[in-house]
Amino acid sequence: MTRAISLHDVSKAYTRDARVVDRLSLDIAPGEFLVLLGPSGCGKSTVLRMIAGLEDIDEGRLFLDGEYGNDLPPSERDMAMVFQNFALYPSMTSRDNIGFPLRIEAPHADPAPRVDATARMLGIEDLLDRFPGQLSGGERQRVAMGRAIARHPSAFLMDEPLSNLDAKLRNHLRAEIARLTRELGVTTVYVTHDQAEAMSLGDRVAVLRGGVLQQVGSPRAVYSLPENVFVAAFIGTPRINLLRGLVRAPLDGAMTISLGKQFLRLPEPLSLDHQLLRVQQGREVIVGLRSEAVRIAGPAAARTGEVALTGLVEHLEFQGHEVLVHFNTGSRPALVPELEAPRPAPDRPARRRREGGTVLERLRERAGALRAGPVVTPDAPARPDPASAFASASAEPRVPGDFIVRTTPDIRLRHGMQVPLLVDLAHLFVFDQYGRRICPSPDRLPDLEE
Repeated sequence: MTRAISLHDVSKAYTRDARVVDRLSLDIAPGEFLVLLGPSGCGKSTVLRMIAGLEDIDEGRLFLDGEYGNDLPPSERDMAMVFQNFALYPSMTSRDNIGFPLRIEAPHADPAPRVDATARMLGIEDLLDRFPGQLSGGERQRVAMGRAIARHPSAFLMDEPLSNLDAKLRNHLRAEIARLTRELGVTTVYVTHDQAEAMSLGDRVAVLRGGVLQQVGSPRAVYSLPENVFVAAFIGTPRINLLRGLVRAPLDGAMTISLGKQFLRLPEPLSLDHQLLRVQQGREVIVGLRSEAVRIAGPAAARTGEVALTGLVEHLEFQGHEVLVHFNTGSRPALVPELEAPRPAPDRPARRRREGGTVLERLRERAGALRAGPVVTPDAPARPDPASAFASASAEPRVPGDFIVRTTPDIRLRHGMQVPLLVDLAHLFVFDQYGRRICPSPDRLPDLEE
């Protein structure tokens, strides 16, 4: 049996100043594998614990198979949780750890058949008589997963189960988790900050930041059409190129996006998405280009929809199967402090220290204020003239290069070389100064055949 999980405007706050989860609504279909993805402290584990019943829901409603579940105790929710730290009993063997919840549920039943079947499924038959202290990290995680699987629950809740393992073992267990959940067909909610896990495991990915749901969709849709700068910057390796631009849309000339020393000339006739940029005339925007949207080639090799730039090689990252080239194009990077989300900071009146407040209460208030996060705007200093947006770029600290391009290892480049680039404008993202996507149009649906 599997179950549907629905969250409607769910909120959670540990202090009066800030919500850890803020009005989150999410529907999880029976048998679906949903990944909650976001940076540390974004509230994803809190959402998981509220579904499990380990945290109370302050506001909003939880429905399990259509029935109100806010007040249902954890023992009656028929869910199994896999924790980040394994949570095995050190004085019990693997067999006893896996069978422990079965003995609690049915004290007079023999758990051995289900324990043995689970061990065969996970390939840990030879580990059943060992104690946790005699197991490696990967073996402990398999035992922890076995304890959850043996219960035959209606939902799996996994809280970063692979974060304590080395990279090679993570990749192996990631494939194991995908295989097992597919075979069992059980609703799974998986929490991680690792986008590689999210993109490879999930039927859908829900991206959170600061307790607010930013976007939910298939891995391909979230990657190809991010709804805001935060999602665009958080999803994808290497990180998307984000540059400050200024839209120029004269009535008697071609539309361009100035990047400082160079510009992107939008081909005519303008596509529908590019026509929508006319309303941004004279405004600063954020231009987003993924590394695969740019290739190293001269203007003579340009295809339809490609425009030319040039870049100065500043750094090379050899990856074996590919090379990541960091270019200086004279552009000004759109620095996104803490991967800002399109949510304005709440207006809070100045607070006075209460006369009778304890030190602990004051520390809690301060922790709540810090959790709220910064004001969500691109790194745009105040300036009277929009044209001066690029003037101070050289005064700001930056990483090597402002543009990263993925290329094959057979192309010979060296530091300081001037290289021609071609930008495919079909994969151009444009965001407004608050981080919201304006191109492609927010109403456009991703074409998965592209």
